[in-house]
Amino acid sequence: MPSQNTDEDKPLYRRVLLKISGEALMGDREYGLDPDMVNRVASEVRSVCEQGVEVCVVIGGGNIFRGVSGATTGMERATADYMGMLATVINCLAMQNALERCAVSTRVQSALHIHAVCEPYIRRRAIRHMEKGRVVIFAAGTGNPFFTTDTAAALRATEMGCDALLKATQVDGVYDSDPLKNKDAQRFDTLSYLDVLSKDLKVMDASAISLARENKIPILVFSIHKHGAFRDVLCGRGRYTKITD
Repeated sequence: MPSQNTDEDKPLYRRVLLKISGEALMGDREYGLDPDMVNRVASEVRSVCEQGVEVCVVIGGGNIFRGVSGATTGMERATADYMGMLATVINCLAMQNALERCAVSTRVQSALHIHAVCEPYIRRRAIRHMEKGRVVIFAAGTGNPFFTTDTAAALRATEMGCDALLKATQVDGVYDSDPLKNKDAQRFDTLSYLDVLSKDLKVMDASAISLARENKIPILVFSIHKHGAFRDVLCGRGRYTKITD
């Protein structure tokens, strides 16, 4: 007899936002995009969409340009941040291409209007796209300098009415220090929003955590490098840290 899906295979959330750092898309490279990594992330998103979950995505731009780094070299911070926003557009277009090659209908919406390559961000249109089963990728952060893509992710998750915000990182959860540098770093299975703020844990910036807390959106932190992790976390399996009240 064919195997039947168990309750463990059922996603716990109906609509989610996936936040991916630009650095995650570098793979083993020192900068830029690794096509293999982009394609693997696209396949993970596809597997989740096939479960009937509505997905939207925010991607950082740190693999191409980081506004904060530009500001430290003497560049005006606002100008550097706008350059960082444009870097996210490049990543979003690459991810859209990879998803559509996987037969996943995808739309890119940018907070900065770039009509030749993507739609402008319109909340109701984005919601309608997801209701039709399309993946929506939000580019250019919030469209304003001095805000990170983490804050953009929390903002879009709130606007889209998402049930959870999933942050894909280089490690399998939140630690009290960098586990790649400190082998004795302590990992947390669960945290409260206030724990993250009071312990000054660097998983997301304070404004993103505060926004998620205010709107009661749980944050799930997991490793982008483990195959199938996105789907596993949505089903409550695997290693991840859950941040909630």
